[in-house]
Amino acid sequence: MFNNSEKRENLQLNAQMKVLVIDDESNFTEEIEEFLQNQGYLSFTANNVHKGKAILKSHDIDLLILDVRLKGVNGLDVLKEVKLAYPKLEVIIVSAHGDMETVITALRNGAIDYLKKPFRHTDIQIAIQRTRKFLDLHRVIRNMEEKNSLISKNLQEKIKREFIGESRQIKEILNLAMTASKYKDTSVLITGESGTGKENVARIIHYESDRKDNIFCAVNSSAITDSLLESEFFGHKKGSFTGAISDKKGFFEVSDNGTLFLDEIADMPINLQAKILRAIEEKTITRVGETEPVATDFRIIAATNHDIEKLIEAKKFRLDLLHRLNTIHIHIPPLRERIEDIQPLLEYFVSEFARRLNKPVPGIAKETVKMLMTYSFPGNVRELRNMTERALILCRDEILTPNDFYTKPGTDQVTQKETVIFNLDENEQNLIRLALKEKNFNQNKTAELLGITRDSLIRRMKKYGIMVSKSDNSE
Repeated sequence: MFNNSEKRENLQLNAQMKVLVIDDESNFTEEIEEFLQNQGYLSFTANNVHKGKAILKSHDIDLLILDVRLKGVNGLDVLKEVKLAYPKLEVIIVSAHGDMETVITALRNGAIDYLKKPFRHTDIQIAIQRTRKFLDLHRVIRNMEEKNSLISKNLQEKIKREFIGESRQIKEILNLAMTASKYKDTSVLITGESGTGKENVARIIHYESDRKDNIFCAVNSSAITDSLLESEFFGHKKGSFTGAISDKKGFFEVSDNGTLFLDEIADMPINLQAKILRAIEEKTITRVGETEPVATDFRIIAATNHDIEKLIEAKKFRLDLLHRLNTIHIHIPPLRERIEDIQPLLEYFVSEFARRLNKPVPGIAKETVKMLMTYSFPGNVRELRNMTERALILCRDEILTPNDFYTKPGTDQVTQKETVIFNLDENEQNLIRLALKEKNFNQNKTAELLGITRDSLIRRMKKYGIMVSKSDNSE
């Protein structure tokens, strides 16, 4: 039983929903209308389709209760028409003559639930409550997206994944990506650990550029066998080698007027790098087995999680190719270096997976957020996403606690002072960031503090993708 405060809260929640009942039986609509009003819903009724459509046009209806059999009209046809005109409107189908085929057809055409007459008031109440939870879930997701997403919903759909964050680093990355998108021929190099979202940034650059209406061709350079590398990139002529049963365009030709995204570029064999460099410079390629060059207009965006400077020193990557690729260099810091992004990402993933798994959105305990902020996230955003999905699947309570999240042994508590990182590059990068902050991002004073020249500081900042905004320099 509900106490008085719970009843009042229930009535307030119900009053947020506008419910329309279309049924040609006036006794039924009057009975349902009285019940809905007593429950706190804002209700409307119509005994014919014409009046029902007029109400839909003049009011922002949340839920339609629709009879399958109406005078001279098939309710399933009305369902199709209504869902086409109002795709966000939820519909509960009711009928005294329902069969399994009708139920299946109604659900396939967009109905959210089905009730067979006669039914009890509790049946319709439960069906409406299920629908309300569904609507509330979508409202939560929409609010999370509007609050935390740095890009438009349209662009989010195109990049296939979320781009969410509150940290200064992630906002600077977005600004740099937007700047790069304005220059459709400029090459971009994106660096960062695995799982940080390098392909997301590449897609943002592409879909915000003048090339957005053409192909975004994503290629994992490390996933192609050595024997097929040249053929895959440059294409081949039929009969040019065993297995070449027809002419084939390579990645460069396929990306004509679009973007060629070369992921894991550092894993590309050194012997192919010279040919890639020439194709980028000349914007022409020659298929395997042919002599005539083919012109193609593409933009290169490359990405790697390796330290290319070390590979150049080891003669495993060409310096001239690096210079051609990194006209604009975007470095994505690991999630552990921008912990303020963890909570908005977590909230988004919780809402997303609750919707996918058809589960109510659980709360998140403060201890859970605190625990995750001390975890090192070796798999970065991708790992947080996977952890959240697992937590939603296994969670049996209404609150997500630290026990619901599995963290790899020995990788948590990164904020403790006694933690030692035995990585020279990472320590150098952290030292530069601390020195910049100590000197209010003044590069001359920072270089002096570090005991190096300003030019040397700038080179190191470029190497690690450390960006300083004008507002920082003015401090």
